[in-house]
Amino acid sequence: MRRVRPVGAPLVRGLVVGGAAYAAGRSAANAARDEQDQNQAIADLQAQQAQAAYQGQQAPPAGYQQTAGYQPPATDVAGKLTQLGEMVQQGLLTPAEFAAAKAKLLA
Repeated sequence: MRRVRPVGAPLVRGLVVGGAAYAAGRSAANAARDEQDQNQAIADLQAQQAQAAYQGQQAPPAGYQQTAGYQPPATDVAGKLTQLGEMVQQGLLTPAEFAAAKAKLLA
């Protein structure tokens, strides 16, 4: 006796397999986009921190309150100049930026 398969079965199977593949691809694309967004946010934050450190105006941590009578330590000009010189050697500063920062420290 011959067994007859329903006509719609291969179509349903194709829809299920195709739908699963589509969902997996979409999930992978969303994960890749989320990771790219996170990497961009990290890069932006690092750039902001580097800029703040370069300017010497790094913001205090959240919840920080300065107590009365507290004086920040005096700036060590020689130490700062040494640090700037090292930054030039490492390629973090150009000679023009070094000269501007040195003039600002010595003024």
